Formats: sequence, C-alpha cells, structure tokens
Amino acid sequence: MNAPHRRGACPGLSAPMPTGDGLLVRLMPAEPIPLEKFIAICAAARQYGNGTVEVTARGSLQVRGLTPSSAPQFASAVAALDISAIEGVPVIADPLPDDAAAVIDAANLAAAVRRAIADARLALAAKVSVVIDSGSHLHLDALAADVRLRASGQRLHVALGGDAASATPLGSITPDTAAAAVIRLLGVIAQHGPTARAADVLCEDGIAVFRSAVDSYISAAPDLRPRPPAATIGRHPRRNGSVALGVALAFGHAHADALCGLARIAATLGVRSIRPAPGRALLLIGAAPDDATALATAADDLGFVVRADDPRRSIVACPGKPACAFGLIAARALAAEVAPHLPPRSGTIHISGCAKGCAHPAAAALTVVGTERGCGIVHDGSARAVPHRHVAPADVVAEIVRIAIPSSEAVHG
Repeated sequence: MNAPHRRGACPGLSAPMPTGDGLLVRLMPAEPIPLEKFIAICAAARQYGNGTVEVTARGSLQVRGLTPSSAPQFASAVAALDISAIEGVPVIADPLPDDAAAVIDAANLAAAVRRAIADARLALAAKVSVVIDSGSHLHLDALAADVRLRASGQRLHVALGGDAASATPLGSITPDTAAAAVIRLLGVIAQHGPTARAADVLCEDGIAVFRSAVDSYISAAPDLRPRPPAATIGRHPRRNGSVALGVALAFGHAHADALCGLARIAATLGVRSIRPAPGRALLLIGAAPDDATALATAADDLGFVVRADDPRRSIVACPGKPACAFGLIAARALAAEVAPHLPPRSGTIHISGCAKGCAHPAAAALTVVGTERGCGIVHDGSARAVPHRHVAPADVVAEIVRIAIPSSEAVHG
C-alpha cells in the first residue's frame, strides 16, 4: 500500500488521507452499486474503520476511521467486490443515466473519455476534472469542472473552468469527437504545468489557446439557458417505468449500520442498486412507483433526509473537531443543534471547522468558521474571509438562529 496522500490530493483506496479520526479513503463509483455490494462496503467500513460513511458534494463515497493496518484490509475487501470505480482524472456523468429526460448516454461517453485520458498519460493537477451532462433532470450545473460537456440536441456544448454559471463557453462538438476534443483541451492545461487548472490558463492566455487546440472539432454555439437547480431528493422516473428515490445523508454522513438498514429495507421494496449522487445524496434505484412512499418513510425513520425543504439541507458542515485534525470547532455537532431551529428553505449556512472551508469553498449567506478566537461569523462570504466578529462556541447556536431567522419567526426548541 502506498504512503498516505498529501493534503490536496485525492484519497483513493491505495492512498488514504490522515485525518483527526484516522485515515480516510474515497471511492467514486462509475455506475450504480448492486445492493449486496453496497451492504458489503458498509460492513467493511464498520469492520475496518469507525463506521462513518460520507457522500461528498461531488457524489463520492468516503470511509473514515481506518488505521495503517486496517486500510489495506478495507481496500482488499472493496477490490474483491469488483465495483466499477473512477480512477485518475474524475470524469463525472449525471448519476441516473436512464433518467427519462436524458438526451445522450452520458455513462458510456464518460467511459470512453476516461479510456482516452488513461491512454494519453497527461500530467495534470490532482483536482482537474471533467463533467459530462446528459441533459437529464439530475444535471450537474452546480459542479465546477475544468472541462464541461452538456448535451443539447445532437451536440455537446463545451465550457471551461467553472460551474454552469461561471464557466467560459467554447462552442459545441459532436459526441463522436468528444473524447479527442477533451484530450486536446486537457493537453493545453497540462502544458502549463502539473498544478495548472483551466481557470489559470484562461486568466493567463485567454480562450484562444483552447479554441485553437480543438479548431477542427468545435463550432460556434449560442449560450445555453440556465436551468433550475437539480433536485436530487424525491422520485425520478426511469425509462423502464420504475423510479429512483433520492434521499440525502444529514450533513453528508451516516453510520454504516443505518446505511445497511436502509439497503435491506430497499431490497424488500424492489430496489436493485444504490448510486451516490452529487449533493451528498443517494439514489435508491428500481422501486415500483407505488412503493416509493413506503421507501421514503423507512429512510425518514432511519434519519435520512427525504424532503427537499428539510432544514438540514440548508446547512453545509464539514466533520470538524475532533474528526478532522484541522478542526477547531465541532462543526457537525453544531449543525445538528442548529437545524431544528430553522424554517424550511433557509439560506445556506456553512459551518466550517477551520478556514480551509473544504465542505463549501464558495460564499454562503452565513458562514461560521472555527478560529483560535472561537467561532468566526462571516456574512455573505466563505470560510476564508475575515470574520466580522467572533462568538464563544457556547453561544454560537443562539447567534446563528438570531441571524438566520427574524425574531418573530424563531422556533424555540
């Protein structure tokens, strides 16, 4: 087994990352995971780690609490399951390829792009990524990526260096040229050094260097219209008449026992597979429409989020202290205290254990960040911003409620 990864690299099965509660590993499935294999992953997380399983904002599975001796055992247990996982440069397709609204087969296209990248052997920064969006309801507009492909009609719109709102449009290509075009675009990034990102190249050289690299593939295209945010939680019809039910992990984590329990109940209601999805969610795939309500009720009883307006969805929280070695406040514990006081559909509240802001790098309506002086309060900014003021950890819940809710609407629990 390799040495633990440095901070900033991706903590794969063979290169775990040290954290406050042991070693952490990450697995990004390339396709839905059969229920029995998902249960086996959770059982291994309990046996070899501390039982904490996370789904990240980009739809990866993370397992915490491994040790130098147990991490190789966990990796071997997962390898024996023969799960198709994304390795190397993340090429992310929308999580439900048979969504009734999908325009292209993004999963197969993503697989072809991954093969092309592996063959090209480009030296790229660890965080470089590609998004391939089929045009389904569960789109990937919120995910930032160096190269973005979005299906529209018979072509793929290409944009660089950001999420759907911030990326720089380049034009459109045909699906059959997608793999070659992506390689050329990534090649431009690689030429600028092993730490370069698309946004860096755009700032330094502009769009022209990318356009010239794919001149034989690219055509001018009108800008795409913004779409409503993807709503992962809830029912999603599939082409075969069954549904995928989206549920979320409260604050992005759950215990392996709860996940095993959910999977076993799902199996009795026709679910065949589970897919981690962007937004710290899970898709339970294959239930009959008539069974979806019973499945949602079971998930709710186990503590999962089954309503889009659940106040817990308004809070983004990292593990914080003591799970993270950098954490200065117990971020998730604070989030659990705050959530019952919030009304549905509150503005985004980010509770960060430190100024790194790993769970939510962007600005939030309200950010609470752990500092040596206590809990820093930031309005309309990120965890890296200078706090407007500080409050003691014992007072932070009341302070968040005071800021987030007008006094006449506060819920006292």
